[in-house]
Amino acid sequence: MSTERLIYLPLGGAGEIGMNAYVYGYGKPNKERLIVVDLGVAFPDMDTSPGVDLIIADIDWLVERKDRIEAVFVTHAHEDHVGGISHTYDRLGAPIYARKFTANIARRKLAEYGHPDEAVTVVGTFPHQVELGPFKVGFQPISHSIPESSALIIDTPAGRVVHSGDFKVDLTPGVGEPFDPAAFEEIAKEGIKALVCDSTNVFSPEAGRSEATLPDAITELVSGATGMVVATTFASNVARVKTLAVAGQKAGRSVVLLGRAMKRMVEASVETGVLTDFPPTISPEQARDVPRENLLLLVTGSQGERRAASAQLARGKYMGLTMQEGDMFLFSSKTIPGNEKGVIRIINQFSEMGVDVVDDSSGKYHVSGHANRPDIETLHDLLKPQAVIPMHGEHRHLREHAKIADSKGYTGVLAVNGMMIDLSGNAPKVAEYIETGRTYLDGSVQVGALDGVVRDRIRMALNGHMTVTVLMDEDDEPLGDPWVDTMGLPEMGISKSELTEIIEHDLSQWLGRAKPATLRDDKALDDGLRRAARQSAQNEIGKKPEVTVVVSRLS
Repeated sequence: MSTERLIYLPLGGAGEIGMNAYVYGYGKPNKERLIVVDLGVAFPDMDTSPGVDLIIADIDWLVERKDRIEAVFVTHAHEDHVGGISHTYDRLGAPIYARKFTANIARRKLAEYGHPDEAVTVVGTFPHQVELGPFKVGFQPISHSIPESSALIIDTPAGRVVHSGDFKVDLTPGVGEPFDPAAFEEIAKEGIKALVCDSTNVFSPEAGRSEATLPDAITELVSGATGMVVATTFASNVARVKTLAVAGQKAGRSVVLLGRAMKRMVEASVETGVLTDFPPTISPEQARDVPRENLLLLVTGSQGERRAASAQLARGKYMGLTMQEGDMFLFSSKTIPGNEKGVIRIINQFSEMGVDVVDDSSGKYHVSGHANRPDIETLHDLLKPQAVIPMHGEHRHLREHAKIADSKGYTGVLAVNGMMIDLSGNAPKVAEYIETGRTYLDGSVQVGALDGVVRDRIRMALNGHMTVTVLMDEDDEPLGDPWVDTMGLPEMGISKSELTEIIEHDLSQWLGRAKPATLRDDKALDDGLRRAARQSAQNEIGKKPEVTVVVSRLS
C-alpha cells in the first residue's frame, strides 16, 4: 500500500466568493510536493475593513513550505484569481504558469511591483501539459466572462483531478473559446478521481444563457436613445465590452473608453489576439467636441466603486465629461451581493440629474459568466468523477452543490477554507485542519487580520477618538490641568457644555484623588486617565471613545 497521498487544500474561495487560493499536493504526509492554483483578492467594504485596499488569503502555511512549491497556475485573469500574485510573489518566489492573455495581465501586475516578466511562463492548451515533480498540469479551455479561461487537468500518480475554474456552458461566447463537451468527454476517458467545481450559481435552476443572446437587445436600446449613452460592465468581460462598442458604432456613435481597467483590458485583449475587429475609439478630449447624441461612453464602476469612472460621473464630472437630463446610463452587469449600497447611491445620483438608468433586472442586457445548476450538472455528467468537491462559493453554495452531487451518485465533499482533504484511495476524507485567515493590503503594507489595525480603525469609526495630554513636574505632580483633543465626537454633551471642558474637569478631579504611587507609575497613570476619560464621555454623549494618553514628565 502506498504511503504517499494526494491532498486538496483551499486557503481562500471555499466558503466565500472571491480571494481564490487552492493547493494540491502529492507525496508522503507533510512532505508533499505542492502546486498552487490561483492567488486572488477580495475587495473591502467600509463596514468590515475601512481604509483597506485589498484582501488577500493568508499564505503563511505556504510560505513555511515554499521549498516544496513547484509552481503557481492561474486559471484566468479575473481579480479574484490573479489579483494577489504581485502581492505574494516576494514571499513565495514560485514560477507562475498561465495562458497568453492571463499572462499578459499577470505581467502587468507584477511589473507594478518591480517583478520580472520572466516570472510568468506562457503555456499552451491541453493535451499539452506542464510536468513538475509528481504533477502534469494542462489548461483546458472553458467558457467564462473573460478570454482564455481554463479548467486545469491535474494528473498525479494517484489519479486525475479536474479543477473547473470559473465556467459556464456557453457554445457561442462571442469572444474567447466556447464550451466543448466532446473535449471533456475525452478527458474523462482516463477516469476522474475528483472534480473541484465552481458553485457560484448553484441556486439558479434555469440553464445559463449565452453571451450571443445580448447584442440585438443592446443594439436596439442604444439606437433608441436620444441623449448621450454611458454603459458600464465588468472591464474583464471583453465580449460584453465589444458588444456595447459595436452597438454604439451601429447607432452612429463615437466610442470612448473611460477608466484605467477598461483601457487595460481592451489593450491586453488586442495585444494577445483574443479581441479582433474592435470599433475605433476616441479620447475623452476629442469627445468634448462631439455632440452628446453621438457619444457612447464605456466606463468602469459596475459595482459602485467610489473611485471608478461611473461614480465620478455620478458626482458631477470625469475627464471633462458630464451627464445631464435626457442621457441614459446602462448597467450591463449584475450587482454582486454586498455592493448594493454603492450601486443604488449611483443610481439615485443619476436620477437627481434627470438621467435614465437601465439595469439588468429585465435579463435583456446581462448574462452571468458562471454555470447555473443545470450547467454544473452537465459538467458532472461529462466527467463522471468519483468525487465532487464544490469550491468558489459561500458555505450555502458549497453545501447545496455537495447535496446535488450526492443525489446523482457522486461523492459530494464539503470542504471549506483550511480543510485539507486526502483524495487517496476511493473515499475522500479530512486529513487535517489548517489555520487560515486574511491579510489586508493597507496602503503599501500588508497587515494581518489579527494585528488589530483594522479592528482599531473600526472602533475609532464607531466611537470616535480623544487624546489626553498631561504634564508632570519633577516631583511627580500634575503641572496644570490635563487637556483633551477630540476627533469624530460632538462638541456638546447632554449638560450643554463643551465636551472637552467637561472631560478635562473630570480628569482634573481624578488626578486630584490619585495616590502618589499612581502618579509615579506611567502605566497606572495611563490606565487610570483612559478609564476616567471614557467614563466621562459615556456620561455626556453615551459613547466610550478610543483614548490615547500622552504623559510628559519634566526631568
